[in-house]
Amino acid sequence: MMSQVGDAPGAAASEPLVSVRGLRVRRGRVTVFDGLDVEIPRGQITGLLGPSGCGKTTLMRSIVGVQKVAGGTVRVLGHPAGSAALRHRVAYDTQSASVYGDITIEQNLRYFARLIGAPRSDVDRVLAQVGLTEQARQRADSLSGGQENRVSLAVAMLGSPELLVLDEPTVGLDPLLRSELWRVFRELAEAGATLIVSSHVMDEAARCDRVLLMRAGHIVADTTPAGLLAETGESDPDAAFLALVERDDRAQREAHARRRRERS
Repeated sequence: MMSQVGDAPGAAASEPLVSVRGLRVRRGRVTVFDGLDVEIPRGQITGLLGPSGCGKTTLMRSIVGVQKVAGGTVRVLGHPAGSAALRHRVAYDTQSASVYGDITIEQNLRYFARLIGAPRSDVDRVLAQVGLTEQARQRADSLSGGQENRVSLAVAMLGSPELLVLDEPTVGLDPLLRSELWRVFRELAEAGATLIVSSHVMDEAARCDRVLLMRAGHIVADTTPAGLLAETGESDPDAAFLALVERDDRAQREAHARRRRERS
């Protein structure tokens, strides 16, 4: 589902929009994060990429303030994540579509627009941006999975939030529609919004301004699309990610061996 997480002034423009310090998250006996640090700059598309289960969704949930954390701090626009001051400034589009099936697409959007106090004109705007104007009067329970995802994205775009946190928004979409949605993301960023977009499809890294590659609960690389390829000497993002994973494995083994030597 989607949630919009006031109107209080944010931090200075020179500060990162999102600042995560020492984040610790546990799920049962499993430690997801053990002291994660990361910053998200303003006005850019930050791609959060990595395989399923690496912690992407947990980090996004922590940023919007719906994840129970064991320690550390997460600040967004100068406020603690999830605080009331962020309610109309942050939008979260989850992997599960936020659609009521027994009403039309347009009725879904008008309902959510009323909830957040967005102008009525926003409904037509977001319908056009996600390419669903002609289907506006279609019942949501007749939609394909890809169309449902687009409705959820449209809901998140209502009210023009400053930060959009989008969890795999292009999953299940054909290449043409994926390209069209990335054009929308770029237009939103150029208009001043900040986007965090997660994906396990590595070729989407090239569409981002900045790339955070995650694996097993930690950041393997914090770079740009060009920097990702230059750093590894590879010609495509998949190969570059594998090269970074191998480098990370070596570093982990060396650190483990060093700790063993220190204990002996």
